[in-house]
Amino acid sequence: MKSNHFIFLYFLIGLLTLALGYLLLKRKENPSMPPFRQAILKESQVHARPRVRIFELPEKPEFAGEEVPMDIPDVYERYEREVYVNAYWESNMLLMMKRAGKFFPYIEKTLIENGIPEDFKYVALAESGLLNVASPAGAEGFWQFMESTAKEYGLEVNREIDERYHFEKSTLATCKYLRWAYGKFGNWTSVAASYNMGVSGITRRKNEQMSPDYYHLFLNEETSRYLFRILAFKAIFEHPGEYGFELQKDDIYTLPSLKEIIVKESIPNLAKWAIDQKSNYKEVKLYNPWLRNTRLTIRKGKTYRIKLPA
Repeated sequence: MKSNHFIFLYFLIGLLTLALGYLLLKRKENPSMPPFRQAILKESQVHARPRVRIFELPEKPEFAGEEVPMDIPDVYERYEREVYVNAYWESNMLLMMKRAGKFFPYIEKTLIENGIPEDFKYVALAESGLLNVASPAGAEGFWQFMESTAKEYGLEVNREIDERYHFEKSTLATCKYLRWAYGKFGNWTSVAASYNMGVSGITRRKNEQMSPDYYHLFLNEETSRYLFRILAFKAIFEHPGEYGFELQKDDIYTLPSLKEIIVKESIPNLAKWAIDQKSNYKEVKLYNPWLRNTRLTIRKGKTYRIKLPA
């Protein structure tokens, strides 16, 4: 009889051990989540889009009407690299898309009026992301002019004024450069590359390597990637949904209605002047970033236009 009792006891202990192990395992899988939450989680995991996916690139991409030779293996790879780098840098791309609402309408209009292909608006994205930035080399503003080049194209640069930060004037100066560069090269692809490397730099590489085509040149890393960044911006901006970006009209930033105040006399204190205009110093600097000081000295016969919210 004792033997049967021991067998039953061992059997009971084993059964309890298995039950306890099963309960602990279930708790380890999900220590506190209620059953309905577990079901929702499993359902969402089944139907969620993959976080990283392969994009279908445009079959025949082109820049300013000039076809990109995608049959060249390294050209295809360089283009694809920039598409993925920029499409998956979601925060930067999203903000550029929103910011473009403020500035692309004027850029597009000005390019067309000056006989420049509209695709050059993407150069501003490649240069500055439509922000008034300064590079370590000394290039500044949306279009990243060096001081000497800015003055060459009619922009005023001194201690109080820097028209590299004047959106409209610097865009017009860019158009002058692009037209001049096109006269040198005769194709827009080389013009875009020269915006990064300079006309003399691209010309030198073409002569050294005996090749007139940007896509056949061996260039430094920055210039080698430069045009493909522009092409990637174009692809994503023209077909945002294909790359995972879904913006509505209300998501896009816009400029407020602005009035222009013609100024012919010096302003010793811009903050006080702003208050007299029923505005404030922040708005003066925000909508006129070319004003680089707290005052504005105006020479005889000179006139400036300062923008403020209407």
